[in-house]
Amino acid sequence: MKPVLEVADIFRRHGHAYRQTRGDHMGRVERRIMAAIVACRTAALGGHVEQCIDCGKMRISYNSCRNRHCPKCQNLARAKWLEARKTELLPVPYFHVVFTLPAVLADIAFQNKALVYNLLMRTAADALRTMAADARHLGAEIGLIAVLHTWGQTLQHHPHVHCIVPGGGVCPDGKRWIASRADFFLDVQELSALFRKLFLHQISTAFTNGCLKFFGVLAKLADPGTFAQQMAALSAANWVVYAKRPCGGPEQVLAYLGRYTHRVAIANSRLIKLEEGNVSFSWKDYRQDAITKTMTLSAGEFIRRFLLHALPDGFQRIRHYGLLAHGHCAAKLALCRRLLATPPPPPPPSSARDYRERYRELTGHDLSVCPHCSGRMLRIRTDPPLRAHQHAPAWCDTS
Repeated sequence: MKPVLEVADIFRRHGHAYRQTRGDHMGRVERRIMAAIVACRTAALGGHVEQCIDCGKMRISYNSCRNRHCPKCQNLARAKWLEARKTELLPVPYFHVVFTLPAVLADIAFQNKALVYNLLMRTAADALRTMAADARHLGAEIGLIAVLHTWGQTLQHHPHVHCIVPGGGVCPDGKRWIASRADFFLDVQELSALFRKLFLHQISTAFTNGCLKFFGVLAKLADPGTFAQQMAALSAANWVVYAKRPCGGPEQVLAYLGRYTHRVAIANSRLIKLEEGNVSFSWKDYRQDAITKTMTLSAGEFIRRFLLHALPDGFQRIRHYGLLAHGHCAAKLALCRRLLATPPPPPPPSSARDYRERYRELTGHDLSVCPHCSGRMLRIRTDPPLRAHQHAPAWCDTS
């Protein structure tokens, strides 16, 4: 069922005013995101008309924008990604580990997104792999999937990485599988300290090499002495690393992964109302036992917070490391299964060539079935996308 209110509705009604007041602070990526979300599943992108051969009901299906920031375009992408992961699951416990940056570094990350987000993901993975390889802990090579999120429940900038890690790994000589404890993977305090050490070293190196930029209230950090003082303070602070074991076996892990991999800053289902220039949405207060609350922001502030989470062009927010790294994943997983004495997974079903069949395979929803009488829908007309000047409002200009 389509939500009553969508992010696209907020952009359509208040996007022009937002561009007039904050256009100078918007980059090409942000403008492109707004334009894509507004056009998504409208005549602007074209589509087709279908008619039921039994009851005669007609349905117009418009094309999706496929922008990774769009709340309406993630279900099929998620289904495709999860299908590809089925052959990578192992019959072992899986753990969920979250690495979070302190507030000061989150501010630096916002002004240096590509560089600092890369550092965050890489050092989180390095911390896990380094500690797991230590014989005092696990003494094995592990694999993991890391997913970057940059938001909190109230849409503020809050960069953190979710890692899903199999509970064990391959010993250095490759001759046996070393399992972790079923209810414990690695000590989070030691992991936090190692993550802090690795990240501060990397960001200090980036500063020395002149790779960091500072603006506004952070401009003072461009001074080497001030930057060094800030890093020293951060090295003495506690960094948040959270770990827990997801419930269930490998199949449940897939469902668990699906909750994190293709999320956007806010789902349309969380939007409550848009009236008198204000947006109300639900959020969970995890400091009070995840109680659901309602927050109301001006439309302009809502748009600003949503666009805080625009990712740089080409940035990969889902990454695989160690045993699961794409370059040698097949060979490493074959070794893991041999050591675990488990048979290889069945080959994936042959992909359907027809879009409807493929969609049904991935989502379980049959587009060829009439929603009114369960008859068969046939395509009777295809409509091409409108030209840019025919549909895009001035504030959607992406030049």
